[in-house]
Amino acid sequence: MNHPSHRQAEARLRILGPDGAPAANQTIQIDQVSHQFLFGCGAFDAVAWAKTRDEEQKAFLAERLQKWLALFNYGTLPFYWGRYEPVEGQTAYPETMAAAKWLREQGVQVKGHPLCWHTACAPWLMQYSNAEILRRQLERIHRDVTAFRGVIDLWDVINEVVIMPVFDKYDNAVTRICNEVGPVRLVREVFDAARESNPEATLLINDFNTSPAYERLLEQLLEAGVPIGAIGIQSHQHQGYWGLEKLNDVLARFSRFGLPIHFTENTLISGEIMPAYIEDLNDWQVPSWPSTPEGEERQAREITEMYSVLFAHPLVEAITTWDFNDGCWLKAPSGFVREDNSEKPSYYALKKLIHEDWETHVTLTTDAEGRAVFTGYKGGYRLHSPLGSRTFSLRDRLEETIQLSGDQES
Repeated sequence: MNHPSHRQAEARLRILGPDGAPAANQTIQIDQVSHQFLFGCGAFDAVAWAKTRDEEQKAFLAERLQKWLALFNYGTLPFYWGRYEPVEGQTAYPETMAAAKWLREQGVQVKGHPLCWHTACAPWLMQYSNAEILRRQLERIHRDVTAFRGVIDLWDVINEVVIMPVFDKYDNAVTRICNEVGPVRLVREVFDAARESNPEATLLINDFNTSPAYERLLEQLLEAGVPIGAIGIQSHQHQGYWGLEKLNDVLARFSRFGLPIHFTENTLISGEIMPAYIEDLNDWQVPSWPSTPEGEERQAREITEMYSVLFAHPLVEAITTWDFNDGCWLKAPSGFVREDNSEKPSYYALKKLIHEDWETHVTLTTDAEGRAVFTGYKGGYRLHSPLGSRTFSLRDRLEETIQLSGDQES
C-alpha cells in the first residue's frame, strides 16, 4: 500500500516524568486518535436523529451514526434553502445546530452545504424583485454563517455555477439573479458575505462540471479577487467509475490553481450502472435500484483505488462520499451500508485504509535522555507510558518536550 510521505511527519519527542526528570528507558505506546486529512461523508442522518421523537427511528439512526463515526472525521450537513427555510422565517436551525454540535462533540469537523444554489431554492423568493432576491440571499448567508460560526467553519458557499445561468428546467430565484448580475459578480458577493460573517472559515466553490468551463470560471473568479479557500469537485459516478485516466486528468487540470482540492460529493454504486445515454442524472427515475454481490465487490475495489490516488495527491485535503447508506439520492445503491444498516465490503475496505494503512500506532523505548523518534501520519496522538499519558498533535515536523503527570492528559 502506498504511504505518501507528505501525509506524514517526523516527531522527535523528549519525555519527562512527573518529577521533571527524563523518562529514561521507558516503553511508550503512541496511538493516532485523529486524522488531519478530512475523511468525510454526508451526515444528514444526524439532523433526522436530532429531530425525530420516534424512539424506534431514533435507535435505528443512532446505530447508523455509530457506524458512520467508526469511519469518518468530517460530515456535511444540509442547508438547501428550500429545505432549511421552507416557509420564510421558519428555519431548521434547532435540529441542524443540535446535529452540528453533536458531531463536533464526537471530534467531527462539519461543513454546511450549500449557501447559494439554483436547485432546492426557496420557492417563496419568487415573489420578490431580482434586487430583493439578491439582498435576501446575502442576508441569508450573513444570518446562517454567523449563527453557526465556531461550530461550522467550512461552507460550500455556492453550488454548480457553471450551469447556473443557463439552467432551464424550471424558473428559480437564483438563476434569475445570476442572469442579471452575471456569475462572477454573484460568486464574489456571496463569498464576500460569507467571509465577512466568518473570517476564519474555509470557503468552497463546488461543481459537478469538471470540463474546461469550470477552469475558465475559476480563472475569472481568482482574477476578480474572490477568496476561494478550496476547489470543490463533485464525482457522482452513477454511470460508472471514472477510472485512473479521468481521475488523474481532473487532478492535473485543477491542480494548476495551487488551491486545496476537496472531492465534495463522491458516489460509487454497487448495483447496475446507470445507462450512458442519461445526460442529467436526475432523469433516471426507477422504482428500485438494488445492490448486488458482484457490484459490492466492484464498489470496494473502486473505492480503494480512488481514495488511494486522492490521498496520495498533495493538494487534496478532503474526500466526502455523498451517501453513507443505500437508497438515498435516486435510490442508488451508493452507500457503505445497506438500507438495513448492514455493512458492505466497501465499508471494511475504507476502514482498512483509514484506520489501518493510514493510521500510526507504534511502541517505542526511550533512550537514556528520555528521547524517542517516530514518523507518523499527521493528526492527533495519545502517548501512554507507565509514568502517565499525554495527547499531542503532529502537523509538521515536531520537536517537543512532553512532561507526563500521572494519568492526566493535556
